[in-house]
Amino acid sequence: MRQRCWLELLADYDCEIHYHLGKVNVVADALSQKERIKPLRVRALVMTLHLKLPSQILEAQTEAIKEENIKAENLRGMDKAFEVRPDGTRCIKNRSWLPLFGNLRDLIMHESHKSKYSIHPDFDKMYQDLKKLYWWPNMKAIIVEYVGKCLTCSRVKTECQKPSGLLIQLEIPTWKWERIMMDFVIKLPKTSSGHDTIWVIIDRLTKSEHFIHTRATDSMETLTRLYIKEIVSRHGVPISIISDHDYHFTSRF
Repeated sequence: MRQRCWLELLADYDCEIHYHLGKVNVVADALSQKERIKPLRVRALVMTLHLKLPSQILEAQTEAIKEENIKAENLRGMDKAFEVRPDGTRCIKNRSWLPLFGNLRDLIMHESHKSKYSIHPDFDKMYQDLKKLYWWPNMKAIIVEYVGKCLTCSRVKTECQKPSGLLIQLEIPTWKWERIMMDFVIKLPKTSSGHDTIWVIIDRLTKSEHFIHTRATDSMETLTRLYIKEIVSRHGVPISIISDHDYHFTSRF
């Protein structure tokens, strides 16, 4: 599929390669001899691809709609929306249905991701390309799983994040409750009062802790009042607070 797109693109161009003499160091320029040679003309290759894919799709669809195989396809009633093309293949909104029978999904995903004419696109780009031509249940989730198992992508593609800095030794506290750490324990079973989160606040020197029950939906104002009531009223205002990148702590606490 990707090869065919490149051939259609290159067929519209007539390329020429020229090399021009440099103004400096003309004698020592070995490549300057190319000026005497007739410019090389490169034309796009014209290839005829004989694919058996349409017939394979038709054969797989015919077997998949049989009574003993239709349950495994998990169509969820989408088979009623199928349209039949003149060649007999079934489609939805002009997108060919690729059944589970025949292993055509793996063939198509391999062609669009790992073949010599593909560039190992990410799952979103691959899904956007394939959904224009094909359809099957849970298509996006299956493509995400397929790309996630690609060893080439896991080795080559890097995360789009800034590199982390060097580790810095934390300053040792000299007095209790001057330097503290805090974090949330979330998604706990709700109590009778509706609390489902525990706010953990730890003194770095003595390792003493406060466990404050809260709700995941509590606003910043509510957490601030709890902090003043439970921590500031007992231990005063700390010099520093260490926390993760939770959205509560990156806001105006």
